[in-house]
Amino acid sequence: MRPQVFTSSRQAHDWLRRIRLAFVSASMSPLLATAASNLLDAFRALGHVVQDAPDNTTDLLLTTAPFARPLNWRQALLFTARRRFDLDHVPTVLTLIHALPAEFHRLLDHLGCALRKSPPEPADFAFEGLAPSAFETLVEQGKRGGPILALERVLQAQAKSLRILLLVGEDHLEEAYLFDLVGAHPRFLPSDEESFYRELVLRIATVISTKEITEHRVTGELIPVQEWRSIASPGYMVEAAGELGRRQFFTPTVKIADLVAVPSIPDMIADQYSEGCFATWEPRLSGLISTVTGSARPLDKNSITPDDLSVIVGIREDGRGALVRHVEGHRNDPPSSEAVEMFLLDRSLPTISTSVNGQTYTVPVVRSKLHGHRGVAAYDPEFVEFVPLDEPYYHYPVSCATEAQAHGIYRAFSRAECLRFPEDPRQVAFTILPGHGVVIVEKWVADKRPFQVMWEYMDAGYLEIQSRIPQGALTFVSGADGRRHLTDMMENLHADVVTLKNC
Repeated sequence: MRPQVFTSSRQAHDWLRRIRLAFVSASMSPLLATAASNLLDAFRALGHVVQDAPDNTTDLLLTTAPFARPLNWRQALLFTARRRFDLDHVPTVLTLIHALPAEFHRLLDHLGCALRKSPPEPADFAFEGLAPSAFETLVEQGKRGGPILALERVLQAQAKSLRILLLVGEDHLEEAYLFDLVGAHPRFLPSDEESFYRELVLRIATVISTKEITEHRVTGELIPVQEWRSIASPGYMVEAAGELGRRQFFTPTVKIADLVAVPSIPDMIADQYSEGCFATWEPRLSGLISTVTGSARPLDKNSITPDDLSVIVGIREDGRGALVRHVEGHRNDPPSSEAVEMFLLDRSLPTISTSVNGQTYTVPVVRSKLHGHRGVAAYDPEFVEFVPLDEPYYHYPVSCATEAQAHGIYRAFSRAECLRFPEDPRQVAFTILPGHGVVIVEKWVADKRPFQVMWEYMDAGYLEIQSRIPQGALTFVSGADGRRHLTDMMENLHADVVTLKNC
């Protein structure tokens, strides 16, 4: 497959805004100095404002850090920018790191060899500046995304930065990677320098231009505990968690404290994030029964209780979060950060009539929704429909829990033929979020419990789930078995990066 070549003809999102950024110099190398200068020039060329110093209008801070060496938290802008520059907020921080090709490949090969051992040896994952408990997280992440994802977590922990631009080369740039909290790791092979930096700026501006929609608001009266206990959906959700867990759909929660010891976590990031969420429609409440957010407290999505659920009944008029009803006597933690996304998905789709315990209800055509940090290796088009996102999302991905992601998912499923026409025999549809994961939905099927069609389709091979997630453009190609198989157009599985010569 040919390396990716950047051009200036790709369609960007039409909602990008002008951002204000500042560069805060730290450890530098000649390559870093050149890259930073080129990046700032590209920001200016696209109409963004490069400031001499950060102020309360700053959206983005660019800085640098050494490769594979820990940075003291007192030097990390994520922890100190607000006090250091007297800011009323902490801007997004993007850290540039320069790696020489030999040291980059040596470390990647080391992680590749370590991940092949059974069982893994903790000593292989003992990196300077990381907590002793980092071993389990690095192994789990490496199994999910390969050695590049394990390396990403090492660098994030050492640099004390969630967003990293890793630049690999000696005198000139050979390749680059963009890392984020969820684990995205797209790889770039520069050809034309101007186009390369323009693409980076567009990707960065995409992230800064959207906003989180997690300001959920409580509405309506408490749901009486007796009514809550009388409906079937909470029990179905508990059952689905176990069934999906047995199929290893959810991966463990990533906890920052397990990776690195720092005195406190800044307010704008959670001290952990949970892998995925799911929800099903409850006719008696006219709302979605959803898992609560895993960033509020440790939550194993493979094993939940009814107290780990919330009720989403709408979206705020300003779109900044979901409307939630509380349940009498429950903890009533906020719903998943994808609450708006899950409720919005139904907005332009038809409704149908269904009977529950002898009573007829009007319900959305989609019954259950599953969002996870997994990929899809193949699907059977006789039973399942793939719905692509709008084209810009494959080149300029967005972050989780954001308005842009919610609207991208909404638009994709609004085009799903099997949902627009309920009589379509296909009962499941899905889309892939590059660098992030998968969203799967199922329709109402007589005599099936919520999510049962999904897990039965997984078992039958109609929907084959995999741990690797495409990092950009993708397609599905027809195979001899009648299924359509994933082709990653970004050439980003990194098999060509890890040589494993010395295992």
